[in-house]
Amino acid sequence: MKHLYKKAAKEGHPVLLLLHGTGGTEEDLLPIAETVDPDAAVLSVRGEVTENGMPRFFRRLSEGVFDEEDLVKRTGGLNGFLQEAADRYGFDRGNIVAIGYSNGANIAASLLFHYRDALKGAILHHPMVPLRNVALPAQTAPVFIGAGTNDPICPRSEAEELASLLQNAGADVHLHWENYGHALTASEIRAAADWYRAAF
Repeated sequence: MKHLYKKAAKEGHPVLLLLHGTGGTEEDLLPIAETVDPDAAVLSVRGEVTENGMPRFFRRLSEGVFDEEDLVKRTGGLNGFLQEAADRYGFDRGNIVAIGYSNGANIAASLLFHYRDALKGAILHHPMVPLRNVALPAQTAPVFIGAGTNDPICPRSEAEELASLLQNAGADVHLHWENYGHALTASEIRAAADWYRAAF
């Protein structure tokens, strides 16, 4: 997978897995990683699917309607890539904290839905429920969900349901609300950074 990697400035800090939104690249979330933990390692990945020339992490049938078969396949591929990257760069596979926005948040959530130890934690900005009617593995990863009360792409009910599903699987979930639609705001990033410092 096309990606960039930056070694941790201080030993023991997590590896921040950056997963962009639709149309983004592996460069998009670097400023967020710097805000959240400037001493962390960074593994930023570009989605392998394109939609009208825009990179994504999995296909969708229409806005808000996921191609579930492709989602499961791409989630498995990303999980495998994380092990390959850990072997290549020599970091602890169990020390990865995802930061995802929109489409990237959805595949990060899908990792949690499919694999018990895929992530040490996750910051999910404006996610949706990736899959329904699946049994989630037991979770110990703390999760921050940033959501918009008036988000036209990810309705409030999606964030609430995702939080509930993860909590029922054992995850410690913090749900943070903003009033700026689907936009990723500075205040939401600051809230995520504050949560991260308390959690890790």
